[in-house]
Amino acid sequence: MFTLTVAPRFGDIDGLRHVNNTVIPEWFEMGRNPIFRIFTPDLDLTPEKWRLIMARTEFDFLGEMYFDGDVEIRTYIARLGNSSFTIGHEAWQRGELKAKGKAVIVHYDFMEKKSLPIPPEIRTKLEEHLIEEQ
Repeated sequence: MFTLTVAPRFGDIDGLRHVNNTVIPEWFEMGRNPIFRIFTPDLDLTPEKWRLIMARTEFDFLGEMYFDGDVEIRTYIARLGNSSFTIGHEAWQRGELKAKGKAVIVHYDFMEKKSLPIPPEIRTKLEEHLIEEQ
């Protein structure tokens, strides 16, 4: 599992003084970077080197988050298939789970426009962060 601590910014807060729901996907996206580095260590986004494409995202908001406390973003592998995998995300504030989500990512060849099997050496690294959901 990877963790990232985020300090909410003033601009992240909505009129009800909560972290706005549009901010959570951005925080979860930042939490995916260590997983992206497993595939592309330098995060080179050229089509010849970048091999990932997003197929789906979803979010559940479980409780309000506020400006006056850091948020811990937890990121892990929830499912590992042949050419795709699911990333699990959680946002915790003050010891409570406030939001969770998933992102389905496909190992993809942009030049050929097709999915690719996840190479064994990358699969091994992803398995180190596998927390299968019940």
